[in-house]
Amino acid sequence: MFNQRPNMKLHLSKPQWLGVSLLILLVTLVLIEHLLYGGDPAKQDLNRALAAPSWGEPLGTDHYGRSNFARLSSAIATSLTMAVACVSSSALLGLVTGVVAAWKRGWWDRGFSWLLNMLLAMPGLILVLLFGAMVPGSFFILYLAIALMLWVEFFRVVRSKTLSLLEQPQIEASRLYGFNAWYLFRRHLWPELREDLFTLACFGAGNAILALASIGFLYVGLKPPQAELGMMMVELFRYYHQAPWVLAQPILVVFILVLSFQLLAKGKIS
Repeated sequence: MFNQRPNMKLHLSKPQWLGVSLLILLVTLVLIEHLLYGGDPAKQDLNRALAAPSWGEPLGTDHYGRSNFARLSSAIATSLTMAVACVSSSALLGLVTGVVAAWKRGWWDRGFSWLLNMLLAMPGLILVLLFGAMVPGSFFILYLAIALMLWVEFFRVVRSKTLSLLEQPQIEASRLYGFNAWYLFRRHLWPELREDLFTLACFGAGNAILALASIGFLYVGLKPPQAELGMMMVELFRYYHQAPWVLAQPILVVFILVLSFQLLAKGKIS
């Protein structure tokens, strides 16, 4: 019983395969733009402002004559980088702090729970806005704020589930056999926690993309000339009568990004 190694497999349903396909499609577009077009997302040409899509500019240009294809590709890469970085950090930190708080109890649990309650007293997006307002345009500061916002859910779920798992008889039996803490985590805790972590990570990635786009829409996030989906929306909103396709593009990309992670969240690990 104690020597059996847990195996991890992803069983993807049709909606989950759709989510993977949408992500692959967006990444492929980024690679195509980088390898075949190589446009500068900040290069302006006012003579081509709000140009319609063409062979040279597949998605047209914005109000400054900048390539929409180049800017969308850069914005997608920025959003995915932020999502992966924030989810990876918050998941790892939530896993460690949640297990430690449940395992050690005492002041470890009280300290992390105090931090949790303090963060819960303020809506996550407001926290990100405050961080963004203090150091405008900083990718690192936004990363810290969004990762801290996501940590809350990871910590709550891991701590709660670990508390219940530590009371199960198989863990008590393993302790009586003299197995160390690493063995108990690897054999008993991790197999039960990983599915919840996978689901939280998918939802967290979508939330990170929405948070970055939201503060960009409010002009508190990244600063021009860097391309960012929310900032592109607010810049292009005034031109939706003249060139509705330029506004539709960042909105559609945000929708596809969030939808793809929402579909992936239904994945099951066994």
